[in-house]
Amino acid sequence: MVGGVPAAPEHHATVRHRAAVLAGYQGDPMSAREALRDPHPRVRAAALGALARCDQLDTATIRTALADVDPGVRRRAITLAIDRPEIDLVTWLSDPDNTVIEQVAWACGERPAGAAAVDALTHLVFEHTEPLVREAAVAALGSLGDDRGLDAILHACTDRAPVRRRAVLALAPFDTPAVREMLRTARNDRDWQVRQSAEDLATIMAIDEDDH
Repeated sequence: MVGGVPAAPEHHATVRHRAAVLAGYQGDPMSAREALRDPHPRVRAAALGALARCDQLDTATIRTALADVDPGVRRRAITLAIDRPEIDLVTWLSDPDNTVIEQVAWACGERPAGAAAVDALTHLVFEHTEPLVREAAVAALGSLGDDRGLDAILHACTDRAPVRRRAVLALAPFDTPAVREMLRTARNDRDWQVRQSAEDLATIMAIDEDDH
């Protein structure tokens, strides 16, 4: 039940989801806006995309979607908010749902680097308990290429394997003695993907095994 309205059967929701998607392709923003009030989250998320396709998605609607009770709707809103600098994405790096935080971290990496974003992403790398969040945060720091995030990236190079893989790739924008030393270490990592990424990057940076 959403807002006192009983949820419709799933097959009905599928039909409404399809209609919401089609509204975007058919240039029907009125139907898309009606779908924003649908009790099913997949329909509401599709309505956001439809409005964007109709070039009728305003900032107020995105803000409302960012407060939606469903994480899937919030994730869709985050994606659509990337090119809206008036929306501070950093706020949602503390979302209660880890999949939303992961999406926000990626979105922050698609924007110009800002001190608040770098600081928040750095905090996630050092402190968050969910590996997928740490992985997304370190990838975003690598995308931003801001020196303020380098310590966090180096730290992530010692995390569990999936995070290390992202972290080694995130070193690409940097060339410091600490980065070179970390790449030499990563060449001998127990995970073959980490080793391969480190080897590829070290080759690009012309780092020899005995280059100190």
